[in-house]
Amino acid sequence: MYIRKAIIDDLSRVAEIYVFNNRINFFPIFKDESFSFGELQVVSLVDNYFKKDEIIKNIYVFDNVVIKGFIQMDGTEICKLYVDTSFQGEGIGNKLIEFAMKELHANNLWALEKNIRAISFYQRHGFHLTGQKKFEEDTTEYLVKLER
Repeated sequence: MYIRKAIIDDLSRVAEIYVFNNRINFFPIFKDESFSFGELQVVSLVDNYFKKDEIIKNIYVFDNVVIKGFIQMDGTEICKLYVDTSFQGEGIGNKLIEFAMKELHANNLWALEKNIRAISFYQRHGFHLTGQKKFEEDTTEYLVKLER
């Protein structure tokens, strides 16, 4: 088991984890079937998002024979942290965020205001709400900023 930089061959697995987490966690909030079950597809994410040079070079995967989670950074900002729903509760998210804080100096992120579970997770790791808010692009939902 280890955390390493993602390679091209990892991207379908990374996209799969992202798609299923989004459907489980965000479809109940946004209720946008055309996005969650139409636009949000593994192949299109790999081709149009994750393969971009500036994205793939900032993705790290938790690899334990199979990729079970990933974190995407932008400088010291955590952009995405997802664990496959089949492996949640095994401490993988803890290992990813600890890696990001120690090795990548992660110190800030934006989380969906209604994603109480994620906000609590980050708070347990020393992040605190700053009071800053902004709209999630093309929605009426807020993102809140957390820093450590």
